Amino acid sequence: MASPSSSRPQWRRNRVFQFFASLKLAVVLLAVLIIASIAGTIYESSFDAKVARAYIYGAPWFNFWLLLLVANLAVSALSRWPWKKHHVAFLVTHLGIITLLFGSLIGRIWGTEGTITLFKGDPPSNRLLIDQHQLRVRDTDGIIKGYAAEFINRRPTSERPLNLGPLASGAHLSIVEYAPVVEAKLNPKPLDTGGVPALHFAITTAMMGQRLESWLLADNPEHGSFDMGLARVELKRGAAPTGNSPNEFKTGGEKVEIEESIFAFTKAPDQQVAKSIKGGSTGAKVMLSQPESGNQGRVSITLADRSWTHDVAAHLRQDTPLEGSPYTMRIEAYWPDFRIENSKPVSVSEQPNNPAVVVTLRGRGVPAVATTQAHGIEAAPESATPNRLTLFLANDGTISYELSSRKNGRSSGKLDLNAPLPTGWADWQLAVDQSMPSAEQWMDFNPTQAEAPSANLPDGVRIRVQQGAHSIEHWIPAGWQIAVPTEPAPIQVAFGFKQQPLQIALELLDFEVQRNEGTDSPAGFKSTVRVTDREGGTATGQCWMNNPFSYPGVMWRTWTGLTYKMSQASWNPENLNQSTIQILRDPGWLLKWVGSLTICAGIFMLFYLKGFRRPSTASTATPTRKQARESDLVGAGK
Repeated sequence: MASPSSSRPQWRRNRVFQFFASLKLAVVLLAVLIIASIAGTIYESSFDAKVARAYIYGAPWFNFWLLLLVANLAVSALSRWPWKKHHVAFLVTHLGIITLLFGSLIGRIWGTEGTITLFKGDPPSNRLLIDQHQLRVRDTDGIIKGYAAEFINRRPTSERPLNLGPLASGAHLSIVEYAPVVEAKLNPKPLDTGGVPALHFAITTAMMGQRLESWLLADNPEHGSFDMGLARVELKRGAAPTGNSPNEFKTGGEKVEIEESIFAFTKAPDQQVAKSIKGGSTGAKVMLSQPESGNQGRVSITLADRSWTHDVAAHLRQDTPLEGSPYTMRIEAYWPDFRIENSKPVSVSEQPNNPAVVVTLRGRGVPAVATTQAHGIEAAPESATPNRLTLFLANDGTISYELSSRKNGRSSGKLDLNAPLPTGWADWQLAVDQSMPSAEQWMDFNPTQAEAPSANLPDGVRIRVQQGAHSIEHWIPAGWQIAVPTEPAPIQVAFGFKQQPLQIALELLDFEVQRNEGTDSPAGFKSTVRVTDREGGTATGQCWMNNPFSYPGVMWRTWTGLTYKMSQASWNPENLNQSTIQILRDPGWLLKWVGSLTICAGIFMLFYLKGFRRPSTASTATPTRKQARESDLVGAGK
């Protein structure tokens, strides 16, 4: 009698076939996938989705492991050949798992996911940003080349650079270093002729122990001003108007809507900094007492001949009417140890070393306006000239200024190099230490030794272009593009998120923000977009939270996943004409759903339909009573 193993076909007795059909292999594959999924979840919660994708979900080994599991399931199903009725549930379940895995692989390889930022009034855009870094090069032949530049697993070094290969000119391009934080500093170069005026200044405060410095380019939209948050410094060509003298404040005029923010410092009670937002100045005096016993101090507001005092902690971010006046007070923020960093007020510690508050006054009243004695000219309300210092640089190198502050009013005059100028903004003093009547814009990029990446500073790479014996190295921050002088023509190199052209283009028609009733807090936001494709098709739709808009919207494309799903991703509170849309296209969506439903059907058949179960050994080995009686009768007949 032939053994069961010898009765099987030759292809089923093959060692490779038996290896892929083995249950042990299935257990190992599933165990590794479970452990990898747990590790991916931990990575995503501890770091971010990009790290989890780099090490687990997007790694080549993970795709290879899924293919091994598909092979194991397929060969395991073939090992039951020829199939019988009790194999149906088993086969349906395996088919569902294989279909689900194929759908997942198709979505990972050919799917699309990214964001696109739109501005109202701009032409349609089809440039999708994907959360993957890329180095883009416009070569000398005019072709734009993209190179993957993610350095989560291994960062390049000067000893082990990432070689990107030759360029059209024969030069070799490589990445020699990556930095999580790269700082860009303006460092203009002098010119004999042409160019624009430039100067370097430093502004200091003894009260906060700070020194801020910057270069300015005259009348430059990007580098022509320095915003401190409390005040603004800018540079212009020519000479400042002369004859201004300190101002005196008086009241007069009609009532208007006024909104004014006032910074007050405990260490400098007479040096508050006011910023009129609407209507003019209230003329109020704000003082902050020294915090005691762990509290945040008390704020006192004096207006004309009346005063109000409130506890900071009890009234923080609350609207409080000033009884007997047309104004409402709101303590917007409190800093126990006030400093200015990246043009924004921050607290460097929790100790009350330099307490400060900002108080906003709102209401309908008569603004306090400034009058200028010189030339008998009455100045505009303070809202028209907020805390500002305008520096002027003439062709002969002469520096002059026009200053506006709450404390000193308006003044102007000449300014010598390294001569301190009191600004009247708390105890800040400004001094100009370098000037260039003619300069060209130049940026220096260098990595900073920050402990953690900053939201305000990009990461970057240092590239090396080797052409013959000549070598050029340059830092490129994310979002920047530089020109590298090569022969026969320079190349343009940019670093940033990967860009992918879409088959469709989006245009922002409108952006709406819904507010909670009675407050300025947003309750939701909605974008109205117009979509056009290359065949001339177009559609207009809206997307908001949990309500995506799909294009094309025909049913069969939606069910097959061959459609672009647009969802509201984010918005810019400072620019309501801007909206960021997330776009998702998953061609494996239908296979995932079919596979999931097939798995459920197979499990149901296996556990709940007796006709698809494997017959038990006992039922086949033990004869029934009827069969036993028939056997006895046959035996008696013999």
